[in-house]
Amino acid sequence: MSDAAPVDWKHLKTRHPSDAERAAVGTTLLERARLVRAHGWDDYRGTWTEGELAGVAYLLGDTALLEELGEPEGSVLTRFAGELYGFHGARKDIAAGLVDTQAWFAGIRKQLQ
Repeated sequence: MSDAAPVDWKHLKTRHPSDAERAAVGTTLLERARLVRAHGWDDYRGTWTEGELAGVAYLLGDTALLEELGEPEGSVLTRFAGELYGFHGARKDIAAGLVDTQAWFAGIRKQLQ
């Protein structure tokens, strides 16, 4: 048995991302999606996390990369729901079928075109 103290998740459960934080996530995804469109994936596979790669791939509709990463659509949306809405907001969105997260991605995707 480990002597390490248990992880305290309370600070994450009370987090409520602001509109500015959500906008920053969208800006980052847009910038990265444009980089991938211009240069392909190779330069970024070793630089970005798998979650970041999955988010950009989902935004671009790159199902081949999502399959390679083992990230189905629901997994990507669930991951980003937490980042966009915090723990409790994500739980509500997951229970509702991730409609807010899907709508958020749709809005970002429109900016990409």
